[in-house]
Amino acid sequence: MNYSPRAAQLGVVACHLCGLVCESAPDQGEPGQCPRCRSRLHRRRPDSVARGWAFLLAGLIAYIPANVLPVMYSSLFGHGSESTILHGVIEFWTSGSFGIALIIFIASVVVPCAKFLVLGTLLFTAQRRSHWATRERARLYRLIELIGYWSMLDVMVVAVVAALVKFQALSVIEPRAGIFFFGLMVILTMLSAMSFDPRLIWDGE
Repeated sequence: MNYSPRAAQLGVVACHLCGLVCESAPDQGEPGQCPRCRSRLHRRRPDSVARGWAFLLAGLIAYIPANVLPVMYSSLFGHGSESTILHGVIEFWTSGSFGIALIIFIASVVVPCAKFLVLGTLLFTAQRRSHWATRERARLYRLIELIGYWSMLDVMVVAVVAALVKFQALSVIEPRAGIFFFGLMVILTMLSAMSFDPRLIWDGE
């Protein structure tokens, strides 16, 4: 199969900051600079895989207390209780709020686990310079970028529910430490995806 010429073959490199296509940086000495934004030019993001692994592992560590610690405190008529993510899903489901329960479950369990799996696969295969399923891996990276914008749904649901309950004098809902770790996990996985250079997928060819 014939592929289009690569940037290295054409003697050009794209700026990571503004996207301007410039002449390639020299192989030796100081790296070139982008004439538009004056940032340094690199054929690949420096330490892309190492940074990606670091953020991904940190996000995985933060995901543990996000599930173990309570994310919400609710009180009705003076009787209060704290709920973890899964406990909140079960409560919404048993109370008949199937839509909210499904949204929280997908945003809190399915999406994070899928992101951990996909990012780990992308980083591992890029580190090994694998030839395996390059087009499919590129699509997976674009998917991770897309769902990253919706990763805060669980935090938003807790905030909206807390705001609505504030209008009722006899009920109280407050966020707890678990929601902080969940938000931290979301940010770290987004940084992991941003640190990964998708062009590494094609370097194995």
